[in-house]
Amino acid sequence: MVHFFFDFLETIVVALSIFVVIYLFFVQPHEVKGSSMEPNFHNNEFILTDKISYRFQDPKRGDVIIFRSPNNPDVDYIKRIIALPGEKVKAKNGYIYVDETKLSEKYLNDLTFLFPTSKLQNDIDIIVPQDEYFVLGDNRPHSSDSREFGPISRSSIIGKAFIRYWPLPLLGVIPEIKY
Repeated sequence: MVHFFFDFLETIVVALSIFVVIYLFFVQPHEVKGSSMEPNFHNNEFILTDKISYRFQDPKRGDVIIFRSPNNPDVDYIKRIIALPGEKVKAKNGYIYVDETKLSEKYLNDLTFLFPTSKLQNDIDIIVPQDEYFVLGDNRPHSSDSREFGPISRSSIIGKAFIRYWPLPLLGVIPEIKY
């Protein structure tokens, strides 16, 4: 009986150790909170965040990332990378331009636009500093993003959203966006 107990305990310790290593270094679950990423991600959906890819490659435009809020490091945000370090971002007539090229944002629906009644609609005109990224929510009227707090630092990025696992009917790999 004692032998069985130690075998069981050993199995639990090994399983927990594997879980901790995976959680700390490879993937982490996150819950989508709020409507800032609609229509692509909805409140209370759960995603797995790939924490290792950006150790070997740079984030790309279109990646959906999870990062620590610049205003409260205890809060994680989910947003889409719009512009990379060194690129010029401009808003003009409700559209986003990167290095003078209008982004084709097919992942947005017709109701998604910049704040129509805000000076922010056309007052974005910046060059993204080195090691920083310009991020926006897909639901532009209801998103706290780089228009509010500026570009985010590379060091604040936790990882890339890569699998939606809840609700189950939406289970799947998050598609990559190509511009």
